[in-house]
Amino acid sequence: MIRRSWPFLAVSVILLGCGSDEDAAASPTQAAEDPEPFIPVVEEFPVPAGSRPHDVAPALDGGVWYTAQGQEALGYLDPKTGETRHIFLGAGSAPHGVIVDADGTAWVTDSGLNAIVSVNPSNDQVRIYPLPEGSANANLNTAAFDGAGILWFTGQNGIYGRLDPAVGDVEIFAAPRGRGPYGIASTPDGSVYFASLAGSYVGHIDLASNQVSVLEPPTVGQGARRVWSDSGGVLWVSEWYGGRLARYVPASGVWTEWLLPGANPQPYAVYVDDSDMVWLSDFGANSIVRFDPSSESFESFELPSARAYVRQILGRRGEVWGGESGADKLVVVRTRAPGD
Repeated sequence: MIRRSWPFLAVSVILLGCGSDEDAAASPTQAAEDPEPFIPVVEEFPVPAGSRPHDVAPALDGGVWYTAQGQEALGYLDPKTGETRHIFLGAGSAPHGVIVDADGTAWVTDSGLNAIVSVNPSNDQVRIYPLPEGSANANLNTAAFDGAGILWFTGQNGIYGRLDPAVGDVEIFAAPRGRGPYGIASTPDGSVYFASLAGSYVGHIDLASNQVSVLEPPTVGQGARRVWSDSGGVLWVSEWYGGRLARYVPASGVWTEWLLPGANPQPYAVYVDDSDMVWLSDFGANSIVRFDPSSESFESFELPSARAYVRQILGRRGEVWGGESGADKLVVVRTRAPGD
């Protein structure tokens, strides 16, 4: 298995000002003590041809799960060896999203089977939870767990729903404005929000009533595609049609937006890492983009493969993973030195 990695140079901006003689004298010593910043490294891992990996989820054992949408399977990559295996989910399967629970079980939203699917990592056992009768062709997209362990999910044809893994019951509800529910995420306090691509809003699910409050980003028709929470419960949204990154602060109700760099930004995925840095995939620039909220600045990492089409991002400490659906590869941006 061939793996390739690319180091990327980061550009630093240093602000020079006037200081005292004591400051000037201390500067060389200070500079010598400051550690060299880690240069992020981008690495790709090929997966079987025709896999069309859509979403990814780091496994608890160091591997990475991915939805092999083109092969009716859930895939698993061992980054140490580059080896993969595929777990067949069923005839007609078209897996979209995958997440991992606290026990390591992989949970898949499968639009082909019109069901939620779980995969046991210890024996690859597949269990299927069909949507209720009368809810065919929901076009299932993504899922997230709330604070009570209930799995919430979206269907782009106009539904959101919930599954209680303890009893296996699945319920669905009609979404505001019909078609559109896509990305979904939970906050540290267990609240759940989803993004509606066709509806151009973010929905906040009331977990007691199962009803949704509509939150309107400032840009009309922006195409909110995916949503993620930082460690403080602040929401970050990728605006597919607007070319922007949006931030929503639930405590104040304040929205802020930033236009991504480049001539034709198309932010698809959004993810917030363990340092509260915000990551996006940009179809327009074929890149992974990092946004620093403290400096409100972007840094782009061009993807080695042309037309890679990273549709979702997830990660763990020091690693930001994506599925290159257009290149049949997984990609990781390593953000820390080994052992840090």
